Amino acid sequence: MKDSFGREIDYIRISVTDRCNLRCSYCMPKRGIQLAPSEEILTFEEIVWICQAATELGIRKFKITGGEPLVRPGCPQLVGMIKRLPGVRQVTLTTNGILLDRYLDRLIENGLDAVNVSLDTRDEKVYRQITGFDGLSAVRAGINRAAEKGLRVKINSVLQKGVNDREWMSLAELAKDMPIDVRFIEMMPIGLGKRYEGVSGKTVLLNLRKKYPGIKPDHTFHGNGPAAYCRIPGFAGSIGFISAVHGQFCESCNRIRLTAKGELKPCLCYETAVNVKEMLRGPIYEDWEKKKEALKSMIRQAVGQKPERHCFEAKDQITEGRQMVQIGG
Repeated sequence: MKDSFGREIDYIRISVTDRCNLRCSYCMPKRGIQLAPSEEILTFEEIVWICQAATELGIRKFKITGGEPLVRPGCPQLVGMIKRLPGVRQVTLTTNGILLDRYLDRLIENGLDAVNVSLDTRDEKVYRQITGFDGLSAVRAGINRAAEKGLRVKINSVLQKGVNDREWMSLAELAKDMPIDVRFIEMMPIGLGKRYEGVSGKTVLLNLRKKYPGIKPDHTFHGNGPAAYCRIPGFAGSIGFISAVHGQFCESCNRIRLTAKGELKPCLCYETAVNVKEMLRGPIYEDWEKKKEALKSMIRQAVGQKPERHCFEAKDQITEGRQMVQIGG
């Protein structure tokens, strides 16, 4: 399925909850957010209906996100429900890692293809400062065991000036002895992220080149996202850069997002969305085939509304006003 600019759209990021067990400073206010009542959150059955309709339009890859997806009971089972749909090639998960070790076996049993773990520091004090909790040991355990089990693992790290901006080397070296990818993601100017000064991918790469002059581009396949990768000689894994602000990659964008409340978002930057939940729960389409066709029409509508580019470099033009935890990471 192509959008109006000829981009192939084959990927949906699905938020299953707006709840989280951390309070990361750039993502969720310390006092939390106004949580959506449980009845406003899509059921697993409704999510699978949307995925089934999407596969018939050429969507083949799905990412489960939150909030923190593993705080929602049954998340591993949802992975299996989606993975078993005809046409699905890949189901992956993004998590903060706190509960990864606990649910890892069930996730693998249900066919999870890969996991992304958000980790901005390897220092326990800084971890507590950023997230509001002590949980670094649990995250380490989840990462280590996932790698041991052969699951493809990626670490997502956001650097903040004056907080963890000197940890680029420590984080990169997670890829030294384990076959995992460490990706440095520029601070997204969404919600609280607008208040913080991040570190550009270019800056991190320049620092890495000074430390590891043998670093070279890595053009092997690493997944569905827009990251550009490099390889350091002697490292088991690779280093990636997702530079949404300073290295715009909109021309290759292949995704739309589904929020926990049932909105299809064409672009993270703008408030534009197509609400599919109202149709799913309305009495107008009680027959599944008619409901599926309506879903497909709404997915096409969302894809058709994808803009040519975002405007993260011009914060005053961003119209999305919610926190990332409410949209889906």
